[in-house]
Amino acid sequence: MAIPIANPTGMIKLSDSEFTTLSTFVKQKYGINLDKKRILIEGRMTNLLRHRGFSSFNEYMDVLFKDNTGKEVSDMLNLLTTNLSFFMREPEHYEYLKKIILPSIVKSKKDHDVRIWSAGCSAGQEAYTTAMVIDEFFGNQKRLWDTTILATDISMKVLDIAKQGIYQETDMKDIPPEWKSKYFVNIGNGNYQVCEKIRKEVVFKQFNLMEPITVKKPMDLIFCRNVMIYFDGPTKNKLVEKFYNVTAEGGHLFIGHSESINKDCTKYRYIKPAIYQKGGRV
Repeated sequence: MAIPIANPTGMIKLSDSEFTTLSTFVKQKYGINLDKKRILIEGRMTNLLRHRGFSSFNEYMDVLFKDNTGKEVSDMLNLLTTNLSFFMREPEHYEYLKKIILPSIVKSKKDHDVRIWSAGCSAGQEAYTTAMVIDEFFGNQKRLWDTTILATDISMKVLDIAKQGIYQETDMKDIPPEWKSKYFVNIGNGNYQVCEKIRKEVVFKQFNLMEPITVKKPMDLIFCRNVMIYFDGPTKNKLVEKFYNVTAEGGHLFIGHSESINKDCTKYRYIKPAIYQKGGRV
């Protein structure tokens, strides 16, 4: 059994071999690059290890690698990544969706079936914001369209929050007042729940972006914002290629404004910061 190295901070230290084993596992399985995150791992994982009665990372990994429920990995990834999400994040995307993409879809989609994917949806704010923008755009015609949004994340913890659609009043600061009354229900104690009409527009599922991506029909719009910041270049390039392969002709990919795509490694056409398109012009 490995003995933790004594240190003044009280953290359980990672040995070189433990760090290599853990970081390699996370990168190969989930694409997340922890090569420069050794101190972060020690700092964020120590309390979990102590709470679980582990005295070393080797003891912890022995349980982690044998767990078939996915809970251990989910708990670990929740600690090592930041599930930061909020309503109306990067509003330029929603303006582009409302003014450019949706009008184009109305003209071109004869089957009224729109495929949208929120990849790395966190606690659901992105998917619900998108659903509200779409509902506002279509108005009374919305009933004629299928705009169901697929929202996926690797963490069951945030997906459970997303499915409930309950948020604190402080989370509502960027929501237009008229939307707050139209799309949310005050359930008391400073909490608001997304109305049933909008909740029904989103299907939440657990999914690991490192797995093969298969879809019944190509996607018209993919959100993958502030997710690829955790990936190294080759991993990001492979993921973008997988997105491209399941994007409909003329469809779009939105990434985070702090992210970029290597133009030499993608067939997507650059539209404007953080917005890319497959094929034809809108």
